[in-house]
Amino acid sequence: MSDQFDPVIILVEPQLGENIGAAARAMLNCGLKRMRIVRPRDGWPNARALAAASGADAVIEAAEIFESTSAAIADLNYVLATTARQRDMVKTILTPEVAAEELHARASALQRTGILFGPERTGLMNDDIPLADAVVTIPVNPAFSSLNLAQGVLLIGYCWWRMQVQSEGRHLEIGGNRPATKQEMVNLFVRLEEALEEGGFYTTDQQRPTMVRNMRNLLQRAEMTEQEVRTFHGVIVALNGTSGSAKEKRRPR
Repeated sequence: MSDQFDPVIILVEPQLGENIGAAARAMLNCGLKRMRIVRPRDGWPNARALAAASGADAVIEAAEIFESTSAAIADLNYVLATTARQRDMVKTILTPEVAAEELHARASALQRTGILFGPERTGLMNDDIPLADAVVTIPVNPAFSSLNLAQGVLLIGYCWWRMQVQSEGRHLEIGGNRPATKQEMVNLFVRLEEALEEGGFYTTDQQRPTMVRNMRNLLQRAEMTEQEVRTFHGVIVALNGTSGSAKEKRRPR
């Protein structure tokens, strides 16, 4: 199978070129070659990243740069987010081993996948995690759970590499309809949120970010197909039309 279905490693706002290079080295140790970087703090290209790659130059040279997390995952069907912290969100939590099984199953079904890694100091932001389908947490010593960027990439990459033989022949069937891409999902999120805004759903500005994250997480758990996304768009249009007609009928004459 082409490596276009291997997981893409996505570094969100990495801070040090040395850490990017070390992550590239860890990737190639595990046979992963596709890196995407969202808003690297020190710009790109980065000489220190290339030097720290220690032979994984091809990974660094082919790295793609994006201005937002949503743009970096737009063409992917299934995305995992790595985090060591408990979040106030309803989200499926996977171990690296279970994540590796899922990634291989998705690849067998010709789905494009990716793994998000956050900045070294803070990890992923709360607004990035709802864009993912599930969370991966590495079970290490809870009294000292901090891992550097390359360590996280290596641990999850190794589990993926080890699963290659075991996952052969497993397929994920979705009835002949392809999974929605992340761009299609984000488009749906935006349309739904705009419709809710127009309908007065958000009672306060303070409430809105939490409600948006909760709804995005809910829809991600549904693992929608492209057809289901289009259907949902139609539902929004129909509800908007019904709401408008009802308001017109109630308007005093």
